[in-house]
Amino acid sequence: MVSLKTSIEGLTFQPPLILASGIMGQTAESLQKMIMMGMGGVVTKSIGYESREGHPNPSMVEMETGLLNAMGLPNPGIERFCRELDKFSSSKPIIGSVYASTTEEFILLSKKMEDHGADAVELNLSCPHAEGYGASVGSDTELVREIVENVVKNVDIPVFPKLPPMSDMITISQVVEDSGAHGVVVINTVKAMAINYETSKPILGNLYGGYSGPGIKPIGLRCVYDVYESVDIPIIGCGGVTIGKDALEYCMAGSSALEIGSSIYYRGLDAAEKISSEMMDLLEREGYDSLDDIIGTAHR
Repeated sequence: MVSLKTSIEGLTFQPPLILASGIMGQTAESLQKMIMMGMGGVVTKSIGYESREGHPNPSMVEMETGLLNAMGLPNPGIERFCRELDKFSSSKPIIGSVYASTTEEFILLSKKMEDHGADAVELNLSCPHAEGYGASVGSDTELVREIVENVVKNVDIPVFPKLPPMSDMITISQVVEDSGAHGVVVINTVKAMAINYETSKPILGNLYGGYSGPGIKPIGLRCVYDVYESVDIPIIGCGGVTIGKDALEYCMAGSSALEIGSSIYYRGLDAAEKISSEMMDLLEREGYDSLDDIIGTAHR
């Protein structure tokens, strides 16, 4: 039987499919449910220092080849969320996602995640629809360097910055590696918008949102490919993984594991089970023994 097991900085993911931040990630019960449904690990909802309501509705619209959302990082704040972390119990890794506008808050939030049981921390440097957070931070290379360096110094768990899609993925990924990150997540959703022809108005309450799903897969693949050529730290690929072939193509581009989110909308809560089964069938058909055999093969 083909092995889909992968390890990143001492964390084992079996299968290599991880629940992406932003869906089913706000309570211990929902996170554990996703592990029961086949995830190899989970990422929490992005959590800030204080509670946040998010953007006004409409906050989501289905497009021809994906989903466009402008949730605006709604969350209960770190103190309340830590109560959920305290209730979480699983042998599979849980990664705490945090967002902030200052280095000091990133440090505080990351330490809280560690203190309450997170196995790693994901730095949200890439949300495209929350002013002053996410991509607004991730596009400033010096600020990224300062944040990553200081978080790494202040926690004893792996630190995985999540990057936005950029024309120059090489520079930002090298900054992240030089700053001591243990791995990198590539990519977050793509900034986009939708207009209603009948009303001639933007559909989303926030005007702009993050585009996810099958339509962004070629962008994600290009970004992973560029990052793999540029750094030696592990890559967690993300963006449009819906079927087993998508996951394996991301691995060929250089991903050691994959985050999935929109696929739950398209394929159900057991999307991870379906995708991992398809991955194994494809690898067996080609005579591979393990996932490791194909990581980075697109570069050879």
